[in-house]
Amino acid sequence: MNRILAFISRITFVLTLVLIVQISQAQKWQPGYFTDIKGVKTQGLIYPNPGGKGPIKDEGFVSFKDDEKAEPYYLSTSDLQSFVAGKDSFVVAHAPGNETWAKKEFDFVRVALNEEIKIYATRGAGSGGGGGKKVHVSPVMGVGAGSYGASYGGGLGISLGNGGGGGGSNKLSYYYGPNTANMKHLTDENFKDIMSEAMADEPEVVEQIQANRFNLRNIEKLIAYFNKVKATHQ
Repeated sequence: MNRILAFISRITFVLTLVLIVQISQAQKWQPGYFTDIKGVKTQGLIYPNPGGKGPIKDEGFVSFKDDEKAEPYYLSTSDLQSFVAGKDSFVVAHAPGNETWAKKEFDFVRVALNEEIKIYATRGAGSGGGGGKKVHVSPVMGVGAGSYGASYGGGLGISLGNGGGGGGSNKLSYYYGPNTANMKHLTDENFKDIMSEAMADEPEVVEQIQANRFNLRNIEKLIAYFNKVKATHQ
């Protein structure tokens, strides 16, 4: 009996490892596309967090391949306007004002909300120390929105993250604005006003914001709620 239980335990362990590997591989390469600096869109598979050194020093980068059998290559912020991985959209942005993002002026930011007033998300905001940012896959971050006016709905949950190796903040920071050139920090103080204006097309959602049901710490739940309500009208 003990041998049977031990055998079952080993089989369960092996199957668990296989499942973990499969999930890891699924998160590594995501179907999507990128739009280069000339506006040309190329579809394929994107790995938002390739690790290592990128093609250009102190620039964010992703890995891309045309199909599963193709050789991957790197794309940096200098090459791209935007990219979509899974159902989340990212655009190239310049750190606003005198800020740097983990010692970078340009990097990718996630478009968390794609309305007239957009909400952008990134990590390592502020005058942080070394270590380049990477893009991490996080299944709990389930809000994606398309860039440049196209919406891609609820998403896989890819968020920008700090790649380690020094200072820089691990805190997810949010910005708002009509575009990346006019981003400003979303704060506890302006949250209610900004989000009410950004989501003004859905009075039901605005009512919940004004009732203090949401704040900066659960903004992702608010955006998911907004998208759900909006979808009922489409």
